[in-house]
Amino acid sequence: MRKIYKYLIAATFAATSLSSCTKFLDLKPEDRLLEEQVFSSAANTAAYLNGIYVKLGTAQLYGENLTLTIPDILAQQYNMTYGATLSSYYTYSQYQYTSGQVANKTAEIWTNAYNAIFNANRLISGMDKNPGVLTSQTSTTFRGEAIAMRAMLHFDLLRLFGPMYNSPDSVLKSIPYNTSAEITVNPFLPANEVMSLIMSDLSKAESLLSNDKTMTFGKKYKFNYYTVKALQARVNLYRGNKEAALACAKVLIDNSALFPWVDKFFLNEKGNPDRIFSTEMILGIYNDNLSSTSNGYLKLFSGGLADNAILAPKDERLTALYADASADWRYSSQFWDVPGSKIYRTFLKYADVEDRTKPFRNTIPLLKLSEMYYIAAECESDPNIASGYLNKVRNQRGIDITTNSVPATEAEIRKEYKKEFLGEGQLFYYYKRTNTAVIPNGSKVSDTDAPITMGPAQYVIPIPNVEIENR
Repeated sequence: MRKIYKYLIAATFAATSLSSCTKFLDLKPEDRLLEEQVFSSAANTAAYLNGIYVKLGTAQLYGENLTLTIPDILAQQYNMTYGATLSSYYTYSQYQYTSGQVANKTAEIWTNAYNAIFNANRLISGMDKNPGVLTSQTSTTFRGEAIAMRAMLHFDLLRLFGPMYNSPDSVLKSIPYNTSAEITVNPFLPANEVMSLIMSDLSKAESLLSNDKTMTFGKKYKFNYYTVKALQARVNLYRGNKEAALACAKVLIDNSALFPWVDKFFLNEKGNPDRIFSTEMILGIYNDNLSSTSNGYLKLFSGGLADNAILAPKDERLTALYADASADWRYSSQFWDVPGSKIYRTFLKYADVEDRTKPFRNTIPLLKLSEMYYIAAECESDPNIASGYLNKVRNQRGIDITTNSVPATEAEIRKEYKKEFLGEGQLFYYYKRTNTAVIPNGSKVSDTDAPITMGPAQYVIPIPNVEIENR
């Protein structure tokens, strides 16, 4: 881990105006004078926090690796074979974690996640060493945001690199948990201890952000009270505490007016459709390269890409998935039926819009209201109430539930995860959490055609060599 911390993220200094300009300052551990300069200024401290948010939105983390690509490829969301041609991502879909391509990418996630965690810790330490620079309320809020970031990053590292949690393996060694602003080598902890530390951090963040409940669209890119409650719902479900998960999910459901369901008008707005359902977003990140050819939609999903370069579901699988609900807005708005030279539908969720001032442009959702309803449906003991939660989301996706209501079974909830979170990276974690032993093969035309047997070898990504070699 020593090597990881040699590459600290740069602090971002942003002017809070309509056109923000940024510059970067590398803060090396030995440069105490520079560090003191940063945290002795309220503006610079705020810019340092913004720099961590910028880091979360890069391709190395939630701007691509942890959303658009790796988890969804592992979950078999995309077709990896086109006749005799294999996708350039084929090795990922075969869980070949030791191959150079995959090992380098998972090491990239590991390194950048721990960099972001370290910088969150440095923000907390910097504020501690410079009391009075920020107002009491601002200091409390910044501290809550940093701790919540730290918890979320550790949780996603645990979901990728940790053991299958809903099993006896929950006591196996998993990942380090770093709360220090100094360069230290932290021990690998049992997964259940890491989970306890995540829950402790979320509890601290909840207390610190308890008054941060004002929601504007811009606040959906910052950690706040509702973000923390949504994370608590997700984490509690992963650790198997359904009662606590339901209680946390209900906080969001009871305040759902703050996260209104997408309006069909804006979904169908010519040239500017809100395909990510941004009004429902609880937390999102901004990736200003999402519309670029080198990093984002045009690199991953564009119909102009070669078959072996594009990420697209197999057409027959899409048809089968939406067979009972073809009116589903996720089908009609997020896939292109006539993609030029392609003979299959291509994925449009992150296609650019004409109006570049749209606030949801270049945004990737990390937490949405729909997930809270799915969690409630899974955790509610009354089957009628559970079904109501599940069908509420389906109804808000254009499905007539008076004639097409479904029970909140595991199969129906899993189907919703496939539809709702494509390009958001949550299906793989659903499979891992539920210990799903066999999953459909994304390159085959049906669920029964050569399904993939899953276990620890597929669900648990090995700790990268960059961590092992530098201890």
